[in-house]
Order: sequence, then structure tokens, then C-alpha cells
Amino acid sequence: MDNANLYSALRAAFPADLDATAIECADGAALSYSWSDLERGTAMLANLLVSLDLPAGSRIAAQTEKSVEALMLYLAVLRAGYVYLPLNTAYQAAEVEYFIGNAEPAVVVCAGKNFGWMSKLAFLAEVQYVFTLNDDRSGTLLDRAACQSDQHEVAIKAADDMAAILYTSGTTGRSKGAMLSHGNLLSNAQTLHRLWGWQADDVLIHALPIFHVHGLFVASHGALLAGAKMIWFAKFEPRAVINRFADATIFMGVPTLYGRMLAEGGLTPAACQKMRLFISGSAPLLIETFRDWQQRSGKTILERYGMSETIMLTSNPYRALDGDRLGGTVGLALPGVGVRVRDDQGQPCATGDIGHIEVQGPNVFHGYWRMPEKTREEFTADGWFKTGDVGRCDANGYFTIVGRSKDLIISGGYNVYPAEIEGYINEMDGVAESAVVGIAHADFGEAVVAIVIPKPGTALDGPAIAATLKRQIANFKVPKQVFIVAELPRNTMGKVQKNLLREQYKGLFA
Repeated sequence: MDNANLYSALRAAFPADLDATAIECADGAALSYSWSDLERGTAMLANLLVSLDLPAGSRIAAQTEKSVEALMLYLAVLRAGYVYLPLNTAYQAAEVEYFIGNAEPAVVVCAGKNFGWMSKLAFLAEVQYVFTLNDDRSGTLLDRAACQSDQHEVAIKAADDMAAILYTSGTTGRSKGAMLSHGNLLSNAQTLHRLWGWQADDVLIHALPIFHVHGLFVASHGALLAGAKMIWFAKFEPRAVINRFADATIFMGVPTLYGRMLAEGGLTPAACQKMRLFISGSAPLLIETFRDWQQRSGKTILERYGMSETIMLTSNPYRALDGDRLGGTVGLALPGVGVRVRDDQGQPCATGDIGHIEVQGPNVFHGYWRMPEKTREEFTADGWFKTGDVGRCDANGYFTIVGRSKDLIISGGYNVYPAEIEGYINEMDGVAESAVVGIAHADFGEAVVAIVIPKPGTALDGPAIAATLKRQIANFKVPKQVFIVAELPRNTMGKVQKNLLREQYKGLFA
């Protein structure tokens, strides 16, 4: 039988010259890894895992700082046939305790500085093994792996076999573990490989964390499946990244990273001349950032849309003959992926109408770990996954995400979509960014509230913003209060945490 193990497909794409550089570390000591280093290093780590005689389907949890060795651990888990469980480095003890208790990993790998509290949680949960892995190539994991053979036969896996569990951010209720198979991950990587024109001579600047879909799957899989080199930044530093554009061809980032680079004087068309593709995702890209980047760099950002449960779903076109890259949209459905918009009764929305986004395809996950009822709730009777996102599709098939369904505001019986109001506010002079939320109100049920960040050196007036909006949109959409603040709460991927804003302002109209 054919081996559907994702690592087999990635390994088959390695270049013939295994001594060529696969990953160059851009920060800290001059250090690079060849393709042979990746093959041998992942073999030794895989052999270590196999030597532990773990049950089939065992989960390997990792909460480590970004390093090439951490990427190797992920690849080793794949090739050994186990299930990888990446944990956000920002998670604290109470959160980690839940993940360990829910996923019941056989192995936990953590940073050495966290071994004290992490090992206590792990042993209380009867985890068999706890190893350390630091970002300076030290730790008990590597010490133990050093004794293993650098030859390893990749485990045989079927396409439907689980490869990873990704816990959703859990902004409402307990986090859910999305189960992704080898087939889910490979099908999506192959589609993006073709769609974005990956070539062996590409060079990816990898400046994203690797506990998340964007950095671990979209970026890493993209480069590995192309046999393309990566320039590896353990931490994002805007000036340093811009300085490496001359040596690269692709950059993937979240909108926050693009905003930080726009603040650097070194961002010029000359600096970006060699770059063929800038990709943005994980959070909405402001139209102003889209336009400013075009002007400053001479390049147009490609925005796409995906989620933990599905990896990528849509993308603006890479090739001009396939269409324009439209700011404010997330582009067209990926080949082989179904994306549709339905109203509250489950009926198709007319072109341009806002509704609930549902998807299907080989990239869509198999369900939530140990939550069969929740899994059933999140799929329609005809097998489409309810993303929880709200959006619309235009006559040319371009999708626009309006927001999360849980962020919908119902004020006085009228539906209010925060992204629409944010769009008007963000176009105003002096506004850097805004967030609109619904706050409990005795008369209206929910009242619209806007939180606005001014541009540096700019003074904004909340009532003036509300007055301007009254001339632009229906009165029921106009915020009852507009607050001017220095920053918005964000998660590690740059998404605004509206649940925290709702909590902060919950007593406003009491």
C-alpha cells in the first residue's frame, strides 16, 4: 500500500543535493541546517519516540520556543506515526493543565525554564515522559536523541490517520481540539504549492511562530514541499526582516507584522525588488495597510483565509491572469474546496448578501477531539462545516469576511456587523484601527460601542467620530459610545480579542 504519511511526501521533495542549505538562521549565531541535517535529525528524534514503546496514536505535546529543532520535533512525530500537539508559548499553567488533561499526551516537551511547573502538571496527569527543549539546541530531548540511529523508516499511515491536534483559541468556552489528518495537511499543502507558484529556487523568510496553522503548516509545509530554502527568524524584527528581502522571494506574515514594517524607512521598492510574493493572513488586513504596502513596496499583498479546523480555504489570485488581488477580500475558493454562504434558515444567500460561511473539502478536519456532540453540531446535514464566520461572496466569486457570528450585534432587533462599521471608522483621518463590539443595554438588548486607536501624533474625538458616522450609516449602527485608546488587546497571532473588550466595557450601560 502507498504510504500517506505527510513526512513521506515532504521528504520526496527534498533536493538531490542534500548538503544544500535548507534553513539559515537569521538571528543569533551564524547557523545553517542542510537537508541532510533535517533528514538525520528527524530520524534520531523519531527513533527516540519509537524507543519509548508508546501506544499507537499517542499524542506528543510541545510548548517550546521557536527553533529549528522544534520544527524537527514536529517532523519526527509525523514520521514516527504519532500525533503532534503544539501549544502556544503564551499559555499559562491553568490553560496547559486543561490541554494535558484533555489530550492525555504520552510525551510532553517544554522549555527548560518551565520544567518545574510543567512536569508537575504532566505527572499528575500520568504523562509518562517529560523532556526539555531550549532554543539554544540544549535540553534532555536532544541529549536522549543523540544516542539514536540517524536512519529511520517512515511509519506507514493512511490518509485519514490523525497527524495533529490543534486547539482553538477558546475565546468562548473551553478550547476544542481540531483533529487534522495526514490527508488534510498534504492536500492543502499541494494545492497551495500549485496555486502560489512554489519553486525549488524560492527562499521563504519564516518569521512566524510554529505553534499555529500559519507558521507550522502553511509556511513550513510550503517551503519543504518545494525543496526551498528558509531564512529562519526565531523572533520577528522588522528592520532585520526587510534587510533580508534581497535574499528571499516569499514572506508570510500577519497584518501586525506588515504594520511594523511600514514604520521602517528602509521599506522601499528597491528593497523588495527580488520578492515575488507577500502573503497575509490569520487576522483581517486593513485596506489602508494594503494600499500603503502597495505604495511603499511596489508589491501587492495576497490575502487568504483559513482556520485551525481547515487550514487554508480561499486565496486572492497569485497570477494576474487568474484575477486581481482585491484589498478587503480573502479571494476565491481554493481548487477542490467548497465555500458557500447561507442565511439563518440554511438557505443560499443572494450574491453580495451577508450570511454564514460553510465549507467542505479534503482539507476539512475530522472533528473535535473527544467532543462528538460538538462535532455533529458544527456540521450541516449535508456535510458542510460551519466556520462560525460571517461574510459575503460577490459576483466574481471573491469572498469578504465580515466577522465572527459570535461578534454579531443585535441592537433593537437589527443585525449589526462590526466589520462594516470598522470599515467606515478606519477610513477617517487620523484613525489607525478600530474595533466594534456589542454591550448589554436595557433598551436595545445590545448597544454598539467603538474602540478606536489614533495614529501617532493625532488627537481624535469620540463624539466627532459618532457624528460623522451618523451621516454615513443607519442610525441603529452608529456607536452609542466611542472610546479613544492607545492599543487593542490581541492574541499572539495579532487578532483583536473582542471577548476581552466586551468584558472590559460590560457595565457601561448598566
